Amino acid sequence: MSTQVHATLTAEQVEQISADLDEPEWLLETRLAAFEALEDLEMPDVIQTPGRKWTNLDALDYETLVDPLEYAQDKDRVDAEGVDVLSWAEALDEHGDLIEDHFGSVVNPHRDYLTALSTALFSAGTVVYVPEGVDAEDVKIRTTMNSRSLFNYTLVVAEDSSSVTILERQTTGEDVESEARSASDVSGETASERYYSGVVEAVTGENAYVQYGTLQNLSEETYNYQVKRGHAGTYSTVDWIDGNIGSRLTKSNVETRLLGDSSESQIVGAFFGHDDQHFDIASRVWHEAEHTVADLVTRGVLDDQARSVYEGVQDVGTEAWDTSSYQRENTLMLSDESEADASPKLIINNHDTEASHSATVGQVDEEDMFYMTSRGVDPERAKNMLVEGFFVPVLDEVAVDELRDDLDDLIVQRLTQ
Repeated sequence: MSTQVHATLTAEQVEQISADLDEPEWLLETRLAAFEALEDLEMPDVIQTPGRKWTNLDALDYETLVDPLEYAQDKDRVDAEGVDVLSWAEALDEHGDLIEDHFGSVVNPHRDYLTALSTALFSAGTVVYVPEGVDAEDVKIRTTMNSRSLFNYTLVVAEDSSSVTILERQTTGEDVESEARSASDVSGETASERYYSGVVEAVTGENAYVQYGTLQNLSEETYNYQVKRGHAGTYSTVDWIDGNIGSRLTKSNVETRLLGDSSESQIVGAFFGHDDQHFDIASRVWHEAEHTVADLVTRGVLDDQARSVYEGVQDVGTEAWDTSSYQRENTLMLSDESEADASPKLIINNHDTEASHSATVGQVDEEDMFYMTSRGVDPERAKNMLVEGFFVPVLDEVAVDELRDDLDDLIVQRLTQ
């Protein structure tokens, strides 16, 4: 690879992070193993469409972006009755054995270079533990990034017959951003560029339900890499909501393995890019048991010189009898300079399957615009109304009222900028 942060990263820095968080020896060993693996790991796979590789992660200057021992952040956590929503240190103290059992069991710490880097350096940790039989809503996590780089890790464990709904917001601290921009103005360098990495692992017991919603609104000088992956057990459900408004570049992977009979997953995605923002969005579901159901639905809007590429994969295994799997992706382009492509895929190894996929990329319908403007609606207002209406099918899939309202508000703000 042309640029690698491990040239300046040291084992002593990894040990310092682990010591600051008062971690047990097994976790330090896991971090150091990830650090040592960096030498041989490749960058994450990016989406390629015929004739084009859309995202170049190798081009990022990780040595400049990543400062391992600077991880200033604000972390707000709101729990619900019966659920433990704990900082990393608290969780290790109260549920050390649980964490040892599940850490790295869903997302392989050596999955790729950037995941291993996050494993070695993460400092912003949260554990959500839902005991058997507990039903909980309105668990909230707010992460505010107040440093040049931040590596965030979240573990969700839902035991048998439990349920939880989690809303995570990701933002950048305004004061730090302003200071960095001032430094950039003085030096002429891009000192305000940042790097954010987030890994989420979700584990469910039998008949458990997890819905995890993320609303990413990082500063538009932030490079953002995220992996969210869940394992759904028998009669269990893992649902994801992936909202992306901020960042300069986002590489997002949202994945579920349907491991238990009659397990289910829904992945809902929404993004709105403008200026020169870039979104590389991947959704994937593996059907590995009988009677499993998946639904992938994503909608995005692009303006100015923004770019997006989407890949959705429904992978049906040989033992996945009686599978139902559906996928829909639509991108609306508001500018002739914006670019988009989509690559929906079906991999079917069992004939007892109902599956479909579709993807569209297009501009605002001229007939719709004519209809509205001919009835006295200002062209700009007409366009905004059509964009808001375009997102409705996705917003209707968002069961969390607060997340739906927040996402809708950010869409309206983007339209009026």
